[in-house]
Amino acid sequence: MGLLTAICLSTFMLLLNMTIVVVALPDMAHSLDASLSDLQWVVDGYALALAALLLGAGVGADIVGRRRVHVAGVVVFAVASRAAAMFATTLPLLGSVYQGRERGAALGVWGAVSGAAAAALLGGVLTKGPGWRWIFFVNVPVSVVTVWLSLKVVPESRGTRGMRVDWAGMATFAVFAGGMTYAMVRAGEHGWTSTGTLTAFGLAAAALVAFVLVERKVAHPLLDLRLLSKPTFVGVLVGALAFDGVAFGVIAYESIWMQTLLGMDPVDGGLALLPLPAAAMVVAMTVGALSHRAAARWTMGAGLLLLAAGSFAQAFLDADSSWTSLVLGPVLVGVGTGLLSPTISGAALAAVPAERSGMAGGVVNTLRQLGYALMVAVYGTVLTSRMGDTLPHDAAHTLAGGGAAFLRHAFPEHVLRSAFASGLNSALVTAGSVGLVAGLVVLALVRGPRRAAGAGGDTAPAEQAPVTAH
Repeated sequence: MGLLTAICLSTFMLLLNMTIVVVALPDMAHSLDASLSDLQWVVDGYALALAALLLGAGVGADIVGRRRVHVAGVVVFAVASRAAAMFATTLPLLGSVYQGRERGAALGVWGAVSGAAAAALLGGVLTKGPGWRWIFFVNVPVSVVTVWLSLKVVPESRGTRGMRVDWAGMATFAVFAGGMTYAMVRAGEHGWTSTGTLTAFGLAAAALVAFVLVERKVAHPLLDLRLLSKPTFVGVLVGALAFDGVAFGVIAYESIWMQTLLGMDPVDGGLALLPLPAAAMVVAMTVGALSHRAAARWTMGAGLLLLAAGSFAQAFLDADSSWTSLVLGPVLVGVGTGLLSPTISGAALAAVPAERSGMAGGVVNTLRQLGYALMVAVYGTVLTSRMGDTLPHDAAHTLAGGGAAFLRHAFPEHVLRSAFASGLNSALVTAGSVGLVAGLVVLALVRGPRRAAGAGGDTAPAEQAPVTAH
């Protein structure tokens, strides 16, 4: 129980830091005179740093020790909000201690904490009270407790001796992730065919090719490419890539809409978002306890389809809509999140031998963060593009960036609310479409016996046979 508490504390701290910012975005835009692109980088910069470093941190933890890297990550996070090291070690640490039904229950608790961390109410309280800058101090007391508990109860574990960190793989993947996200953000402001956008896409493509070539040559790759020949593993990766982007990517823009167009304060905005994490927490706890009886194919597939349904259910906003229009959709998204959080992690751990669990955890969490960063950028582009049907280009970007107050002298309130609602509808339809496709892919690809495919499996099915490191 002590180990699970330590892991969950660090996970809660990490994911809370990602979501707590959402409610503070309108205040940040006002006090920092930030544009839409600036706000996108506030959200994406954190997720992108995680995505770029998680693979390397996971493999590094296999080499030098998972507890050591985990504790170091917590300390560094408290000082500088760099959390890849501790996030990459959560799954392998759980996998090294818990097996069978206990693993399923542990992953259920971990998934519930992940869902609860999406609650943005605390961000609203701090923003309305001492100010948005205080959201970055929340980590300090939790970090102290987490470090003490980790050193006290978490056993050390590592992978096969003699492994080395794939520095070239880390560098090329970081360039790919950064280039792709930059291209998406820039496309929303300067167009898809602008020189800067095309250059960034080209750089990202070249970096991805270089990453694949490196992974085929190095002795101990960040990602064993032979695993991509396994349909089940590919299905897990597709689900991971879609998960966070579909579930949480639109929330930033919904927060801006509620506070700048509907007149809600940060606390009310945080409360309006609570149905999602509340549902996720309850469902994840239940699914984790029962995961040894269910196949990952169905829990993951159903989870993604519920994310899609929740997104589509919100896409009916108009100029007269209030925050209550969002209640049903977030509940469905929360249920889907609760299904996915423990089962996608368990399926990843079951897909590789125990000594490469750091790689599995790193790959899944990397794709979750990369998908989130990319989809935030995509939604911003879709949002402003649809707003452009009724507003000039610059006005659309100002409105999407929380600048409604600067536009009210030039446009009627009804026009501004209608434009933003229309943009949100398009972003939500995009999210639902991604979730729908990902869900169908998971249902088509993920296979295997119940026990192994679920979060509580001890062994891997034939399609998930362990692949020994090069």
